[in-house]
Amino acid sequence: MSIPFALATYFMIWWIILFAILPFGMRRTQEEAGEVVPGSEPSAPDRPRFLRVIIATTIAATLIFAGFLWLRHSGITLEDLPLPSPPGKAYGG
Repeated sequence: MSIPFALATYFMIWWIILFAILPFGMRRTQEEAGEVVPGSEPSAPDRPRFLRVIIATTIAATLIFAGFLWLRHSGITLEDLPLPSPPGKAYGG
C-alpha cells in the first residue's frame, strides 16, 4: 500500500467517524440554555467540546485504520468467508 493511499484511506475513515461521534455528549442546545449567540442557529450546541470530539475521532479512526491494515496484510479474502451462494449459482463463478 502506498503512503498516499494509506493517508487517503485514513482521512476518509477519520471523516466518517467524525460525523458518527459528533452528536455524542451534546447535552442541550443554545435555545434550551436561553443564550443564543447572535448569528448562530438556536439548535447549535450550548457547549460544543470540539477538542474532545477531535481526540475521540482520532482514537477511533486510528483503531479502525489499524484493523483495516491488519486485514489487508493478513491475506484474508472474500473467498475465505463462509458466505452463502445465491440460489442456482455456484460461489465464485
